[in-house]
Amino acid sequence: MRICVDAEKCEGHNRCFALAPELFEVDDLGLAKALNDGRVPPGLEDKADLAIANCPEFAIRIVEED
Repeated sequence: MRICVDAEKCEGHNRCFALAPELFEVDDLGLAKALNDGRVPPGLEDKADLAIANCPEFAIRIVEED
């Protein structure tokens, strides 16, 4: 599973980081970015789904594996 954050949609609410700090980092402006090139480690899929569901801007999505 891979996730990505759409930088144009992210407004820095940081819900993703609060719910899954293992999967996201935030910059100095509070904008989120997926860690590890968006790859979700085994066992953290539920946290990724929770972050996606709680993003008020719908800025996080699952992307196809390469």
